[in-house]
Amino acid sequence: MIISLRFYKTAMDRQKKSCILISSFNVSNLAGYLSNDEDFPFIDASVAPFGQVFQVLMQKEMPRHDIAVVWTHPEGIIKSFCDCMNFEKTDVDAIFKEVDVFASLLLGIRDKANVLFVPSWVVPSNYRGLGLLDMKADVGIANILMQMNIRLAENLKSAHNVYILDTQKWLCNAGKNAFNPKLWYMSKTILGNEVFKHATRELKSALNAMMGRSRKLIVLDLDDTLWGGIVGDLGWQNIKLGGHDPVGEAHVDFQKTLKALTYRGILLGIVSKNEESVALEAIHNHPEMVLRMNDFAGYRINWEDKAKNIVDLASHLNLGLQSVIFVDDNPVERARVREAVPEVFVPEWPEDKMLYKSALLNLNCFDTPAISSEDKNRTKMYLSEQKRIDAKSEISSLDDWLKTLEMKINVKKLNDSDLQRTVQLLNKTNQMNLTTRRMTESELLEWINHKDRQVWILRVSDKFGDSGLTGIISFEVFNGKGQIVDFVLSCRVMGRKVEETMLGIAIQHAQSLHLEEVFAKYIPTDKNKPCLDFWKKSGFECNERENVFYWKLSNSYPLPSSVDVIQE
Repeated sequence: MIISLRFYKTAMDRQKKSCILISSFNVSNLAGYLSNDEDFPFIDASVAPFGQVFQVLMQKEMPRHDIAVVWTHPEGIIKSFCDCMNFEKTDVDAIFKEVDVFASLLLGIRDKANVLFVPSWVVPSNYRGLGLLDMKADVGIANILMQMNIRLAENLKSAHNVYILDTQKWLCNAGKNAFNPKLWYMSKTILGNEVFKHATRELKSALNAMMGRSRKLIVLDLDDTLWGGIVGDLGWQNIKLGGHDPVGEAHVDFQKTLKALTYRGILLGIVSKNEESVALEAIHNHPEMVLRMNDFAGYRINWEDKAKNIVDLASHLNLGLQSVIFVDDNPVERARVREAVPEVFVPEWPEDKMLYKSALLNLNCFDTPAISSEDKNRTKMYLSEQKRIDAKSEISSLDDWLKTLEMKINVKKLNDSDLQRTVQLLNKTNQMNLTTRRMTESELLEWINHKDRQVWILRVSDKFGDSGLTGIISFEVFNGKGQIVDFVLSCRVMGRKVEETMLGIAIQHAQSLHLEEVFAKYIPTDKNKPCLDFWKKSGFECNERENVFYWKLSNSYPLPSSVDVIQE
């Protein structure tokens, strides 16, 4: 059964995800935090029998859950490592063999949950091991533990729905409250509640990422945010940026951190109350600027309301407001945006400029289950899109404009190398999405593992650049008819006859199978009306009452002449 992962703020949004916690120590407190936390997604956490990790993992009839968390302490699950911690003579290879066995058990339950999280192994901070020798290769306890975690990660790397989480970060954030020796004797709890709080935050961030709820666009103020001082008063030569000044150096580091996020696929934008020419002069000319105009997907620099400018910029970039984060040093502007556009995430921002970088790094809204080549080139793609818009404004006819683009659409069947990006597109696309069904990688593989089902992916390019993997069509055959199950297209290439090309591909395939009819059922959401509008103009017959569209295969569906289709 395919479990939907819709994330709209509807009644479905309130449904709780079932989560099973399997642990070698008491994690009841974690279950409480997960179940009672008010942030999305909502979780109903249950705890497997205490200390019976192997027994639970080997259950043949283990119930299926949305989420499984297997959290163990290494000395409680790997006997050879326990001997090592007690300074008994231990063969490191024996430890690794036990790690391999444990990993095989984890792989055995990956089909019992949509996603499996495995927090990495740590030892209590008061355990000194061999002290001076503790990091010595194949001798020190800390060194061996690092190798165990790497070995575990290597064993699990091919499992599409299994993720190892970094427990050490939670311990560092919890500080001295991470461990309390008394807790073990009193309740068989190894870790303090502060660790469980950070684990809850991290688990929910990971789930939001897998459900396509990550933030994609950071909208930034300029004065006293990207640089120190007001450029209109000081002139670009005198703003605080770099140099032998702690605040100037902090702003440079903040910009470097923002630049690093663009390599992960995060877009940057500017919304600033300023004279545009003065602000742009600073960005172009200041020698210490790390971010230049080609690092920004768009900007609105004027004296208008910032909330209005944010809405306008997001609309221009074809992004929903739920994808936006707004960073501004001014608490009044932050309050205004929070009130006017509550979908935009507006974090509290420190007054101390030297804390900007750490505040940015502490945000947990940018997680993603995979980073594709399209992610790394996203800003370049948006800049290419602006060139297309500029070219379109110079040509009166849409068909004439499309011909000038020299578009190529590469179509091929889904394979393992494109699986991550395909699932990412499936789960993030809202507007041109026929059913808005959400699937994990393992669910999509399970669905496609049927002789009567097919998934094609489309890559779109033109003379301005490569838009990457932007389209998905899934197709199922039964009773002499073909159903277009998924019809997904990135907003970056909507309205360029790619939609018609996708229909033509599906119909050609159906005709090659000598089917009678192709149909598609539209499932409405509050985001995908553009998809309905397209299908109504597609030429398909429509049963408006049931939102079903039909095409009799005695008729062909011509591919657009402005598109060069390459089928692998």
